[in-house]
This record gives sequence, C-alpha cells and structure tokens, in this order.
Amino acid sequence: MSKIILGILVSGRGSNLQSILDAIHAERLNAKIGVVISDNPEANALKRIAGFDIPGVCIERKNFTAKQDFEKAIADELNIHHVELVVLAGFMRILSPYFIQRCFGKIMNIHPSLLPAFPGLDAQQQALQYGAKVSGCTVHFIDQGIDTGPIILQEAVPVLEEDTVETLAERILHVEHILYPRAIGLYCDGRLCTENRRVRILQEVEGKGDDENETGLD
Repeated sequence: MSKIILGILVSGRGSNLQSILDAIHAERLNAKIGVVISDNPEANALKRIAGFDIPGVCIERKNFTAKQDFEKAIADELNIHHVELVVLAGFMRILSPYFIQRCFGKIMNIHPSLLPAFPGLDAQQQALQYGAKVSGCTVHFIDQGIDTGPIILQEAVPVLEEDTVETLAERILHVEHILYPRAIGLYCDGRLCTENRRVRILQEVEGKGDDENETGLD
C-alpha cells in the first residue's frame, strides 16, 4: 500500500509532530510527511524536522490582507506537496469555512478534552474549574464548528485532586502522543468511514484496492 502524504500545520513546540515522526520512523504509521507549515517563524516544531528530508514552510498571517488569502496560500502549498491528509498539531488558528470546504473530510485535529465537553481554548482549565473527575483527549475531523467535528478516537485521563492546569495538561499530552499517530494510522490504512457524524472503524478495507485510493485535497 502506498504511503499517505501528510501535511502538518503547527504554531509552537511541535510535540505532537514529534510523536508522528517517531511513529513513521518506527514503521507504525504507513505515511510520509510531505510538508510542515507554520504560521510562526519561531516555532520549535520547524526545528524538529531539521536533518529530515521534509520541507518546512512559514506562512505568516501578517503578510496577507485577508484571512482567505492566508488560507489559500496554505492550501496551495499543501497541494504543491500532494498532501492527502491535513494534520493540525498545535496550529493556533481557527480555520475558516473556505479552507475547511476546500479540504473537507481530510483535516484531523486533536483536542485536550473528551469532546463534546470543554471545547475551545483552555480545555484543561475548564475541566478543573468545572470539577471534572475525568478528562482526556479527542482526535476528530474538522468541521465548521469549534471542536464539533466527527470523533475518531478518545482516551480518558483521570483528574487528580492535586492537579494544576500544568500537571493535567502534561498527563493528557502523554496520551495525545499515543492516540494521534494511532488515529492517523487508521486513516492511512483506509479504516475510517464517516456516516453522518459518526466515524466507524473498519476491521479491514471494504472493497477498495491499493490503486483505488483517492488522493489529493481538491
């Protein structure tokens, strides 16, 4: 089976990017990274691909008058590298309907809560303020809402009495590094099927040969 080409969007330290790199290197993930795109020229994530044969591109929002022009530049760059799945790995911008529609069904994100609980920013702080006993992380496809897309995988993490935002975030992040490559792997193996908003995980690819896989974002 040919490797699915990933386009990784990042803004910060890139720990989830590193977990994907590690999974590919260990041959646990049948994928290759076609390009890493950051909106932040100082992102540590870009340093993580140094020494790898992976293009790193910085596209800054301030260089574009309109948000759609900024997102078009990102989408065009993804297409240049023949990206088949867009992976948000700490990309700190909300994508507009324009970008989502252009790449619909092919954008994956990870969020540090058990959605639909605690969407949006500061999910760990939300969980602590609410008094939740369990939190976790969710891998989901992107739709036009804020963390409302179809759920692929979830994993629970206990909230301890002595937890701070930092300790809870670190515990959740450890699970993210396991769950995200696993979800991407299911996509790459053709084992995800979305019906309405429910994502089914197939035991095997149903009636689809290696030469029948759809490629590209458009």
